[in-house]
Amino acid sequence: MPDIPVGAQIFDLAFHPNRPIVYTGLLTGHIKAFGYDEQGSHEAKFSLRPSKKSCRALALSVDGDQLWAAGKAKAIHTIDVGTGEVVDTRAGAHDAPINRMKRLLPNLLASGDDDGVIKLWDPRKPDAVRQYTHHFDFISDFMWLDDKKQLVATSGDGSLSVMDVRSKKVEPFAQSEDQEDELLSILPIKGGQKVVVGTQLGILSIFNRKSGWGDCVDRIPGHPQSIDALCAIPSHYPNAHSTILTGSSDGLLRAVQLLPTKLLGVVTDHGEFPIERIAVDMGGEGRWVGSAGHEEMLKLTDLKEVFEDDDKEGSDEEAQSDDDAGDGAAAVGEDSDEEDEKVTEVEAEASAEQERSDDEGEEVQEASGGEEEPAEQPRQRKRKKEQDPLNMAKRKKGKNTVEAEPTFFADL
Repeated sequence: MPDIPVGAQIFDLAFHPNRPIVYTGLLTGHIKAFGYDEQGSHEAKFSLRPSKKSCRALALSVDGDQLWAAGKAKAIHTIDVGTGEVVDTRAGAHDAPINRMKRLLPNLLASGDDDGVIKLWDPRKPDAVRQYTHHFDFISDFMWLDDKKQLVATSGDGSLSVMDVRSKKVEPFAQSEDQEDELLSILPIKGGQKVVVGTQLGILSIFNRKSGWGDCVDRIPGHPQSIDALCAIPSHYPNAHSTILTGSSDGLLRAVQLLPTKLLGVVTDHGEFPIERIAVDMGGEGRWVGSAGHEEMLKLTDLKEVFEDDDKEGSDEEAQSDDDAGDGAAAVGEDSDEEDEKVTEVEAEASAEQERSDDEGEEVQEASGGEEEPAEQPRQRKRKKEQDPLNMAKRKKGKNTVEAEPTFFADL
């Protein structure tokens, strides 16, 4: 699909959960929506500017009817996607610019700002439901664990924290040790049993939920620059539970398989512009992956061309190897047929010589009067001496052993 020009740098993007529509939050404060189809064409749906300051974070409701937007203006705007108009504004929702938002439950929304403050919101109420202040640097990303009803947040202070939204405590359920690096992105893998975190140094840190949240259990280097965004691939692809998409500051969107670690390939290239956000449409199960960097356009890449072509090439290679093996077997069969013909010819010549020798023998016998020579007696086998059972333990003479008299060594 051709790139979608938006006219300004994209800070965040969000796909409608069940319709081919993508929303972008821009540096200029604009929020623009675009429709697209499988043929690669796109069209603008609406454009509005609730604030003159940048729009950094977007989140959609479960049904996709409402869009929440926030940014440097410290306010949270509620937008009706059907009309493209702002229906509600929470001015001063945070004391610092809002950097990240995520919908957790149908009536629960999380937001994090540049000072590390996390707030939980009920869209039906004007004030925040809960506030957490245990982080002291910007909130970079959120992850929702639906089985435990826990919110996991990563921060620029080098730690991640886990908050139980069912508890009324303002302290986190758990918090990791200082990882001595900025944590920029987070994503569950292995069916939610493990968590991968992207860092400023380009290392993927693996956390095991069974081992607790105190420290990572594995560190996977390989990215030359920071890993600013992580995204899962649709579940119908092979090894989807351990394959992720990584957006890095070097401008490459990669497909990486974890545990065991393997770079599957580069999905798209943004050139010299770093990748800030990536997402897959249709609730993460669609065909297109959107990626946004510092250039003024949105890239939509077809995942079928990336993963299904690889599978097809792999099957073609297997078929080719099978054909080669079959050709080899046929060649061996041809060679064996030629050898059989040669053996048959040799046997025929040998039998002919045998007949000639028999004829000559008969002629000689007739010339000598017809007396037959006595047949050669078969050789008699020498009977092997029975070994003395008492001497069975004696060591037998080796192949290269020399028997010599003691006087032989005296002269040396």
